[in-house]
Amino acid sequence: MMNRRTVIKAVATGGALIGAGVLMPRLAMAAWNTDAFKADNQGAAMKALLGAEPSASSDVSLKAPSIAENGAVVPVTVKTSATNVESISLFVEGNPTPLVAEFMIPAGTAPQISTRIRMGKTSVITAVVKADGKLMSASQETKVTIGGCGG
Repeated sequence: MMNRRTVIKAVATGGALIGAGVLMPRLAMAAWNTDAFKADNQGAAMKALLGAEPSASSDVSLKAPSIAENGAVVPVTVKTSATNVESISLFVEGNPTPLVAEFMIPAGTAPQISTRIRMGKTSVITAVVKADGKLMSASQETKVTIGGCGG
């Protein structure tokens, strides 16, 4: 028979277990690619994350502003018409760490992402789509008037 004391005890125990997961994020990020995120140039970051450099493709659409007033919040949208998309990655060539984000795309999901990224200075943004073992990309320069990355 459940009584109030039993319910409170169960909630408190469950909360402690959830809190432990928050305090130990490394356990949850087993697939984190440290070499790619720590690389200091775009070529090294792409090689560490993807194994090779992508080729430009009209199947990848990158939408970002041509001028960003604040580099701390630059909106970016990436879409692709490719099928069997595995991941979409974003790189900013002029950032201290060029790999900005990697999004894993589950099967059956629309292959598009929208996010905001940080840019330290005017630079080229590159979106890389991995689909059917191929690497496709689209790039665009965005001019930054106020930098967003500390250096």
